[in-house]
This record gives sequence, structure tokens and C-alpha cells, in this order.
Amino acid sequence: MKELNLQKIQDKLRNKFLNNGVQMIAPETIFFSNDTKIGKNVTIEPYVVIGNNVKIGNNVIIKSFSHLESCKIENNVEIGPYARIRPNTILKEGSKIGNFVEVKKSIVGKKSKVNHLSYIGDSEIGKSVNIGAGTITCNYDGVKKNKTKIKDKVFIGSNSSLVAPLIIEQGSVVGAGSVITKRVKKKSLALTRSSQIEVKHYKKK
Repeated sequence: MKELNLQKIQDKLRNKFLNNGVQMIAPETIFFSNDTKIGKNVTIEPYVVIGNNVKIGNNVIIKSFSHLESCKIENNVEIGPYARIRPNTILKEGSKIGNFVEVKKSIVGKKSKVNHLSYIGDSEIGKSVNIGAGTITCNYDGVKKNKTKIKDKVFIGSNSSLVAPLIIEQGSVVGAGSVITKRVKKKSLALTRSSQIEVKHYKKK
């Protein structure tokens, strides 16, 4: 009986959003909460779960297998597929969260991109920032959570670890594969990488 009631609630919510113009490719696979708010011209692909306290703006695309809870999605944002947007996250206008990206308690600024395989936690990301694949904000030191601040127009190279507390100033670049533990100055390059070793005429033993 309980499952039947839940199904009726979901059907009612799906119909409400369909009638309001939300585009759903497979409505029966999408789950909403009673307090979900959705703007105009929004597309939701199959197998998306929207938890409590989610507000979605206009012209938003949410791709398949994404999970959202207690977050605010502004206009012209693209999410997923396979994205997890956790509580106290704000995705600013024109930002993009790609596949296998998790964002928690963070602000992602206007036109900033976190496209693949990254974890962003307890962070403030400015405008027009590019976060490379495999980037992690190391926000937990075993005792408390620490904050990462990434200012406008920063480029973070792939497979970087940003050890909080940390500030990366405007217009700077972090080289791929770096572990950054100290403040990065404005318009500078930060790079931590071991030298490449090559053994000529190498033969396996």
C-alpha cells in the first residue's frame, strides 16, 4: 500500500512538471520531491533523482543518472551524466558539471566548468574557471573540513590535488598532476611534479 501511495505521488509530480513544460524523455524513471522547484525550458534525461530542497532555474539540462539534493541550480546550467550535487551547493549561471563529478557545499561560479571525474567539496570557485579531469579538493584533514577558494579565470590541470585550506588567485594556472598545498599568487603557474626518468635500451629482466 505504501509503495502504491509513493507511486501515485510521483505520478502526480511528474504530470505537474510535464504540464509546466519540463521536457522529460522517460518520465517514469525520474523522481521528484514535493518541494522541487523548476523553471522554464528545462530538460531532464532518464534516471535522475531530485531530493529535497532543490531549486532549478531556466534553460537547465540534467543528464541521465544524476542525483541532486538541497542545492540551487541557476539558469543555463548543464549537469551530468552521472553527476552528484550534494547539499549546500550553488551552481551559478552558465556553469557546467560533467560526468562522474561530485560537488558538496560549494559555489561554482558563472561559466565555470568541472567536466569529468572530480570532487569539489567546501569550495568557492569563481567565474570562468576550468577544472581538469581527476581534480580533487582535499578538504578533510581527519579532524575538520577546510575550504578551497579558486578565484576567477583559473585553470586547474588534470589530476591535481588541492590541499585545503588553500587560495588560488585570479588568472593562475596549476600544472597537471600537481599537489598544491600553498597559496598560488595571481597570474602565476604552480607546478609540483617529479622529473621524468628515461632508461635507454631498457630490457625487462
